[in-house]
Amino acid sequence: MLHGCLLAVAGAGVAAGASVAHDRRDASTVFDDRRLALRASDAINRDKAFVSDDNFVHTVVYNGTVLLCGQLRSAELKQRAQAQVEPLEGVKRVVNEIEITDDPIGFWRRRADNTMTARVKTALLDITSLPGFDPSRVNVTTVNSTVYLMGMVNHEEAEAVVDVARNVAGVAKVVKVFEYTNP
Repeated sequence: MLHGCLLAVAGAGVAAGASVAHDRRDASTVFDDRRLALRASDAINRDKAFVSDDNFVHTVVYNGTVLLCGQLRSAELKQRAQAQVEPLEGVKRVVNEIEITDDPIGFWRRRADNTMTARVKTALLDITSLPGFDPSRVNVTTVNSTVYLMGMVNHEEAEAVVDVARNVAGVAKVVKVFEYTNP
């Protein structure tokens, strides 16, 4: 049994190493971002105000930029979520895209959003005209048919990625949270 656990841990390490190999961030930044995402999510979830079936906040971190997306019932909770993550070590900027709504999305909408994320990631594989472009460098997150795009890209790559994402069936809106590698 222990042998199986060791294989699983080794496999996870290889997978993490493979994803780092394609990333424009250095390995320590990738791991710092992963830890920061866990700390940000934990900080929000520790606050009892967010414990409800109607509240849902998703945290994504890329190069120290924290994206907050999801749905909450009040502007006060939206600001409270941001206040929970801003003081965390490693946060360079917070992009708060949490939607305020009295009619939150349910389980099946979230599953459909996961499917849409997969469809956008798959569609990015069709970008073959840009030399050196690697679609695995773009983080795609979908909430309520809105696609959030993060990553370190140049302007030409950003335009191509946004164009592809906008044309995936069911995408209502695309939000860019890119860092640009060229001025």
